[in-house]
Amino acid sequence: MFIAIGSDHRGVEMKAAIIRLLGDMGYQLQDVGAYDKQSVDYPDIARDVCEQITCGTCERGILICGTGIGMSIAANKVRGIRAALCCDTFMAERSRLHNNANVLCLGAEKTQHVEDIIMIFLTTSFDDGRHCKRLNKLADMQN
Repeated sequence: MFIAIGSDHRGVEMKAAIIRLLGDMGYQLQDVGAYDKQSVDYPDIARDVCEQITCGTCERGILICGTGIGMSIAANKVRGIRAALCCDTFMAERSRLHNNANVLCLGAEKTQHVEDIIMIFLTTSFDDGRHCKRLNKLADMQN
């Protein structure tokens, strides 16, 4: 699976740890920045990760900022993106099962059990059925 990953300056350390973890597990990663702790604008990073998904280069994305809130707001502005801010494994599982989320947003300053959250997000399949109708309604809202 190809995964796009990005963070603002507050998420650089968490992003580096995630890159090591997922790289060791054989995932292919596209790191779009930030690369150091110099201040950057999170909407730019969110857009770059989302473009990797909407153009088909990557299947999923991970975005990290201090709280995860800004990244989730920015990512959800992009047509075709369903970004979920997940603070625990239950949220990660439901974001995939019910919403077919394709971007996981994390808060570097608040989120614990990050490895577990990521693994559930990456391995849980969408349970289409009744949820497809809802996703279609969400897609219609972007038109």
